[in-house]
Amino acid sequence: MTWLHRLLALTLSATPVSAEFDPQAWVDQTLAETGAPGVAAGVVVDGQISIAAGGLRSNRDDVPVTRDDLWHIGSITKSMTGTLIARLAEAGMIRWDDTVGAVLGEVIEDLHPGYADLTYADLLTHRSGIRPNITIRQTRAMLGSITSRDMMVDRIAYAQLVLTKAPGERGKFTYSNAAYVVAGAMLQQSTGQTWEALMQDHVFDPLGLTSAGFGAPGTTDAIDQPRGHSLFLRRPMTPGPTADNVPALGPAGTVHISVADMLTYLRAHALRDPRFLTEDSWARLHSAGQDADYAMGWVAASPDWRGHDGSNTMWYATAAFVPGGDKAVFMAANFAGLSRVAAAMQRGAQALLED
Repeated sequence: MTWLHRLLALTLSATPVSAEFDPQAWVDQTLAETGAPGVAAGVVVDGQISIAAGGLRSNRDDVPVTRDDLWHIGSITKSMTGTLIARLAEAGMIRWDDTVGAVLGEVIEDLHPGYADLTYADLLTHRSGIRPNITIRQTRAMLGSITSRDMMVDRIAYAQLVLTKAPGERGKFTYSNAAYVVAGAMLQQSTGQTWEALMQDHVFDPLGLTSAGFGAPGTTDAIDQPRGHSLFLRRPMTPGPTADNVPALGPAGTVHISVADMLTYLRAHALRDPRFLTEDSWARLHSAGQDADYAMGWVAASPDWRGHDGSNTMWYATAAFVPGGDKAVFMAANFAGLSRVAAAMQRGAQALLED
């Protein structure tokens, strides 16, 4: 156990630690109201946590979810990419003002000059002018045999598809998964390591997030973890290429993690501990611009708290915390259909964080 993991160690409580949000009551109500196969929730307040889980790992098998199960967090991964960049910048491995042109100019053929001076801040705040995603046809091609499954190669290939097209309006908020992939490609080019290896070494390991990994959790031949369910047919998806985004999209949304480890991660942000990042780095990650409500991987949902939703269309999750406090919440479901799933999570976060 690392020093930071000891610092952030959570005291597990069998009873609710917040009068405003009872995880078990939320789980029971959400299962009844949404029809999601399985859900889980956890809350931390002043160093104590309460975790609940209910429902099934798969709607075709009678295997219940547990409090220790793994959940795909989709775009909440973006906050982890921001955290990674802050860690690498503090370590002197990259600089916040590194530009796309300086880092990728020699490996991206026909880089559009409109992207050359973009920095990590432009990419992480969705103000780069980069389109949201590559096309469906290009995504399908990346799932096929043309890629090497070498993330060093695949992310450059993804960035190539993005950075040769004319940019949109610079400075205008346009939510972009592709911008985060470009940031990941920059990290790889600067360090010689994949985004996955960097994330493991500089975020997961220092925080003791032993459950964290990439892609849909579980194995193909056993219902050993919750399975995401397809949006329209509600069919459980076997872990593998069709159960998640293309691996190259990792920096934008491919992490899975347990509820307890997610709360440890959120608490690191909430406490803004100076031994993990400096106050300047925490402020950079959590502060939105004057004309925006998006920081670097976090939505500035109110002046008092930060959060983010995530979904790969087969899972849905919400994470939120109070910066400078000791209060955070995480909720997850292995089904993303129906607006009721997202609405239930929004109500849960508001109940805890806006009391």
